[in-house]
Amino acid sequence: MTVSTALSNEFVTQFPLFRRHPELTAPLLAQARRQEVPLRTHLYWEGDSCAGIAFLLAGEIRVYKCGESGREITLYEIGPGETCILNASCILGNNTYPANAVTTAASTLVLVPAHDFKRLLDSDGTLRMFVFSLLSQRLTEVMALVNEVAFGRLDERLVDYLVEKSADGVLAATHQKIANDLGTSREVVSRLLKDFERQGRVLLARNEIRLVDGADPGAIK
Repeated sequence: MTVSTALSNEFVTQFPLFRRHPELTAPLLAQARRQEVPLRTHLYWEGDSCAGIAFLLAGEIRVYKCGESGREITLYEIGPGETCILNASCILGNNTYPANAVTTAASTLVLVPAHDFKRLLDSDGTLRMFVFSLLSQRLTEVMALVNEVAFGRLDERLVDYLVEKSADGVLAATHQKIANDLGTSREVVSRLLKDFERQGRVLLARNEIRLVDGADPGAIK
């Protein structure tokens, strides 16, 4: 199957590692298809089989676990130029997908069939290097998450989250989204944010949190 120049160029723009390896890019994309996926589309539910692996060209995907109580925790987010390491693990181990994956923005994917991905991973060191590098990165992130959930004070974690995620002192997010990312309940996040507001450190509006000008974020603690 001939790979279109447009798809090849789009792919190597977001995955520059493959620009130096056209001998790998062509067979990787030979059976692939480009797909537009709307916002809030579930790509995988926990227990699904993995018929292929998605390389993200644009958009964002959230990978999360859901407990029996319905509480969610974000494991990691996937951006352009990345793929899902759980997706790769599912294919390599012939296992079902162990979490949930949903688009948090309209996304563009390149979907590579599982058998083609596995065959190329077996034969090409460049692709293995890419996957193992991503595995190392994700493992570090998940270990940090485990440490925060198990040992971190939630108020301190919330402060760090607000500072990290805000742009120009403003964070556009629901309390439920923050709770999901921190692995707690919406009620706990809302209570803490109300405490911060009473302290004069933040201003709360619908789906928006504004850090007060001149406030020391660390003082929220």
